[in-house]
Amino acid sequence: MKQKNMAVAPAAGQNKSRRALGDIGNLVTLRPLEGKPLPAVNRPVTRSFCAQLVANAQKEAAANNKKPLTMNADNNKMVQPKKKAAVKPKPAPVPQNVDIIEISPDTVEKAKPESSNSRKKKPQLSLTSTLTARSKAACGLNYKPKPKNIIDIDAADVDNELAAVEYVEDIYKFYKLVENESKVHDYMHKQPEINDKMRAILIDWLIEVHNKFELTNEALYLTINIVDRFLAAETVARRELQCVGMSAMLIASKYEEIWAPEVSDFVQISDRAYEHRHVLVMEKRILGRLEWNLTVPTPYVFLTRFIKAAAVVPHDMIMENMVYFYAELGMMHYEMIRFCPSMVAAAAVYAARATLNSLKVWHETLELHTGYKDVQVIECAKMMVMFHLMAKDDEKRKVIYRKYSSGTRGAVALYTPAKCLLAAAGVVRV
Repeated sequence: MKQKNMAVAPAAGQNKSRRALGDIGNLVTLRPLEGKPLPAVNRPVTRSFCAQLVANAQKEAAANNKKPLTMNADNNKMVQPKKKAAVKPKPAPVPQNVDIIEISPDTVEKAKPESSNSRKKKPQLSLTSTLTARSKAACGLNYKPKPKNIIDIDAADVDNELAAVEYVEDIYKFYKLVENESKVHDYMHKQPEINDKMRAILIDWLIEVHNKFELTNEALYLTINIVDRFLAAETVARRELQCVGMSAMLIASKYEEIWAPEVSDFVQISDRAYEHRHVLVMEKRILGRLEWNLTVPTPYVFLTRFIKAAAVVPHDMIMENMVYFYAELGMMHYEMIRFCPSMVAAAAVYAARATLNSLKVWHETLELHTGYKDVQVIECAKMMVMFHLMAKDDEKRKVIYRKYSSGTRGAVALYTPAKCLLAAAGVVRV
């Protein structure tokens, strides 16, 4: 009996569900229940169905060149849009006793044809330069107009986003402010086993390694900066000095290069004087002592800017190679450590221009961008010219002289050192 009752229950539920489905018109063929007629099926107009009707009506109206229909939201019926009555403006009252002058169409001026010059688009400034100019004007930091005898060295790079013309002056002002924070002071008296000659031999060897690995100039200048900062902070034994130089170049290469040399390359180039683990331990020791501070302005940062300000002819390779020759000579000698990086770069430009017998060694453009007058850089420039004079006879440190004696670098080392600076230093060249 229970099973029969359970079997009847679904049928009753099914009848109820069918009756409910029949009420909303989802079933097409339904049988009348209990002899009662079927109720009238009323299908409400849904939004999608309404949208379909409107689309069909508008398509038909467009085909017959009639105005499109719209749907009334109240009763879901399509109606023709009503024309809006045009509101005519009221005529202004005419004051009395005033003569009315009627202008004929002949007195109307004809529109002048646009000239070809007016159609040319004006050069548009970038959003960055506009915002920078506005912020400086609001803060009262607008730059004064430059004198006529100062050349705009950034005029050719206005359309070059990589040159950062809008920010370049502010960038170098920041470099000038922070260069003394990473400047190395005299440290050789704190090193019991190392002297300035050993340091010069190490720098000369590192420049040779730099050439063999074909690294960038940024990596070379950062390597020398890391070596000096580490030697100024910690005492190093004589047998570890070459390992310090190798690890410093490894760190600089990882920082500046896309593909840095491997540790095994440095071990091999040192004739296996150190093992793989020695280089890694020294690398960790250097980074810990310097507190991982590797973003510092080196002389190379200023050299690129000062060369641009000094070159009368763009891309003057003789001038550029001569500046780099004097800069590397200066970095190799410990006596130059007392000068800040921007001073070393400015003195290298001064010595190079004096050696090439430029008409005006130091001009207003250089003074503006370097921030130094000629009397401030002449002492450092004299020392560089002296190093140039002695480089030919230095048997232990010949790498820089040979590097810049090759034709690929214009053989600038073979030039006669600046006579004016040698005479000012009290040296008579026979």
